[in-house]
Amino acid sequence: MLHPVSETPIATTLPDTPSATARRRPAAAPLLTPLGLLTVLLGAALPMIDFFIVNVALPTIDRDLHADPATLEMIVAGYGVAYATLLVLGGRLGDMVGRRRLFLWGLAAFGLTSLACGLAPDAWTLVAARVAQGAAAALLLPQVLATIQAATTGSRRARAVSLYGGTAGVSSAVGQVLGGLLVSVDLAGSGWRAVFLVNVPIAAVALLLAARTVPESRSPHPSSVDIPGTVLLAVAMVALLLPLTEGRAAGWPLWSWLLLALFPFAAGAFLRVERRAERTGRTPLIPPSLLRIPSVRSGLTMIVPFSVGFGGFMFVIAVALQSGLHYGPLAAGMSLFPLCLAYFLASLAGPRLVHRFGRKVIITGSLIQGTGLVALALTVHAGWPTVPVAALAPSMTVLGLGQGLVLPVLLRIVLSELPVTQAGVGGGVMVTTQQSGLALGVATLGTLFLSLLPSAGIRDGFLAALLTQLAIVAGTTLLGLRLPRTMR
Repeated sequence: MLHPVSETPIATTLPDTPSATARRRPAAAPLLTPLGLLTVLLGAALPMIDFFIVNVALPTIDRDLHADPATLEMIVAGYGVAYATLLVLGGRLGDMVGRRRLFLWGLAAFGLTSLACGLAPDAWTLVAARVAQGAAAALLLPQVLATIQAATTGSRRARAVSLYGGTAGVSSAVGQVLGGLLVSVDLAGSGWRAVFLVNVPIAAVALLLAARTVPESRSPHPSSVDIPGTVLLAVAMVALLLPLTEGRAAGWPLWSWLLLALFPFAAGAFLRVERRAERTGRTPLIPPSLLRIPSVRSGLTMIVPFSVGFGGFMFVIAVALQSGLHYGPLAAGMSLFPLCLAYFLASLAGPRLVHRFGRKVIITGSLIQGTGLVALALTVHAGWPTVPVAALAPSMTVLGLGQGLVLPVLLRIVLSELPVTQAGVGGGVMVTTQQSGLALGVATLGTLFLSLLPSAGIRDGFLAALLTQLAIVAGTTLLGLRLPRTMR
């Protein structure tokens, strides 16, 4: 439940006064140029796209590598679990050794692991390469927000964070659009392998640009890695996410229940270790004081349900369109194009709307998103099993518009009061929350959908998942009412 927050307006842009700038960004730190911003956003898009790009390629991977359902889910879940588990550590390492340096290392590792995915000779080699790719993404992504926080101020920072928010949402949908296109085109007979190999030249270009345009920054008081906290956080994340994403496909074996039983103990031990570390003057992996910042607490509380609903929706619709409506990979991907476009346009308009209407933007965005879900459910119910791609466009557009008014603003809220000295760890915590929510959405809504298929069929299972997401959106709307009325 969201704790009450002060009625003092949340500043989504930082004042440009010399004193505030000096407190939050060292005077000698270079500013992020437009080309540098484009470069870090390109780096941010790669991990986000790859969380979903494989969805529409799963049937082709199944035919080519003869993978069973549990292995196919591991191809998706292995990436997500490694990604979410290591994100906070990636942010901390960037604070210590330099965010530009970690960004370059992450880009290089992401390109190499993508190449390994594209060349995988069998299903379990692909799973291992996907886990390594998720770890590389965890090094790369936290440096983006940390660099924006450290190398921008005022209206530049507000615009950069809004563009990051737009990139975060659009990339998730673009992943499935791009995946469908690449599988359908079948470049040089590469089939599904192209969805991974396409990352290699993009990462190489981003690496060259980053070496020239991205300024270096780091915490002025770097600290050592919190090894006990890192281990306990990894155990807690794996204990929660692995059984939820893999348990159903494996038939809920004993290990899945044992891991779920371990989660509350690992999470409790992690909280105790972090509190003790901060109390004794050491630097914990996730400082508990970070979660006492009102903007961080309120923003993260709303990001969780939003990400759960979004992650579940993207997984379910990829399966429903291909298995139920018999769309090919390209048609399944292109059905999401109106959502991508509407999301991006809404995210660009967000800063001006927030300045004028405050929290009403988030509440309105949630209501619009709910309207889009209802419209999509009615369209599917009326036209099944012959719903053309064009018939989905109106509801997808409304969905994207609503989502684009919610997530980018929530990201700005989390970052608005975050000190530059905690930019890396703060960005890591935020993205970990978002990615964990996406993984939980795939696990919960995906499990609900797949469990209903034998008895209810694909249409009714899809409708049940949409109605469940509608309930989640209603909860997000209510949480929005607890935000301050105005946000600068």
